[in-house]
Amino acid sequence: MPRNCLLLASSCLIALNFPMARAQSPAALRPLAKLVMPSSVQGKFDHLGIDQKGGRLFVAAESAHQVLIFDLKSGKYLRSIEGIEIPHAIFVREDRNRIYVTDGGTGALKVYDGTTYALLKTIPLKPDADSIGYDAATHFLYIDNGGGDAHETFSMLSVVDTTHDVKVADIKIDGDTLEAMALEKSTETMYVNNPAKNQVDKLNRKERSLTASWPVTLGKRNVAMALDEAGHRLFVASRSGNFSVFDTATGKETTSMPIGKGVDDLEFDPATKRVYAPCGGDGLIYVYQPSAKDKYTLVGKVPSGPGGKNALLDKSLGRYFVIVPPRGTTAGAVYAYALE
Repeated sequence: MPRNCLLLASSCLIALNFPMARAQSPAALRPLAKLVMPSSVQGKFDHLGIDQKGGRLFVAAESAHQVLIFDLKSGKYLRSIEGIEIPHAIFVREDRNRIYVTDGGTGALKVYDGTTYALLKTIPLKPDADSIGYDAATHFLYIDNGGGDAHETFSMLSVVDTTHDVKVADIKIDGDTLEAMALEKSTETMYVNNPAKNQVDKLNRKERSLTASWPVTLGKRNVAMALDEAGHRLFVASRSGNFSVFDTATGKETTSMPIGKGVDDLEFDPATKRVYAPCGGDGLIYVYQPSAKDKYTLVGKVPSGPGGKNALLDKSLGRYFVIVPPRGTTAGAVYAYALE
C-alpha cells in the first residue's frame, strides 16, 4: 500500500483532539490520525499486528478477550475477532492469509483465516503464551510460554512451523517468565528477554540451544527489545525506566538511557538509527538517536496518552502506532504517527 494511501483523513486530527506532538517534538514524530475503538472495549491491551497487503491493523484487547481490526486507509474500526481468553501477540502471514494470535489464558496459538476470521486451528502450548518472533527464512514462529502461570520454575520457547501450522520444538529456558525477543537475519542467533533472571538469553535457532546469558545490570525487569543487526547493538528496555545497549559481538552492556516507567514495546528504525520507547507511566514516546559510538541523544518526548505502552513501527509504510487505553468516558484509540 503506498504511503500516501495510509490514513488519508488528516483533517480529522483537530476534531479528534490529537495531542500536539509536532509542536513539542518537530524532529521526532508527526501525528496523523486517531483510530478510535468502540466504547464497549475497556481494560488492558497488549501488542499490535499489521497486514500491509490487506491494509489492516490488529490490536490485542486483553480484558475484552478479542482482537480489534482497523482499516489502515480510512482509520475506521472494522470488526473484532472474539473468544480469545487473553490475547497477547499477533502475527499476520500475508502469503498464506493467516492470522496468528497467542492466547495466554488457554495457553495456545490460535490460527485464523485472514478473510473470514474463522478459527482454523488451535495449537496447544503452556499457559501465558505471550511474545513472538518470526523467522522469515524458515517461516518458524517462536513463542514464549509457561513459567509461573504453569506453576513451573522454567519457561518454554516453542517453535511453530507456520507453513503446516504445527509445533516442531520446545526449548526449555530456566526462569519463570520470558518476554520480548529479537532474531538476527544473517545468522541463527536470537535474543530473548528473561526478566525472571534480569538477563538476556542468547540462543542458536538451528541448534535450539542456549549459547550465552548476559546480565542486565543497568535496569530492572527487562521486558522490551529491539535489534540493530547491522550495527551490532541490542536495545533492552526495562520497567525501571531505561533501556540498556548491548554490543552483540561481545555481550557487553555498553550504556543505558533514561525513559519513562511502564515501557512494554521497543522499536528500532534502521533507516534513521532511531530507537522508540513508548512509556505508559507518563504517556510519552521517547525517541533517541545515536550521536557517537554508544552515545545517544534524546530527539524528543512525543505525547501519546496515559497507559500508552504498546506500539508498532512499520518501517516500509513509515508509520508508528501507539495504543492509548480508554479513560473514563473517553474511548481507547490507536494513535498513528508519521516518521520524521
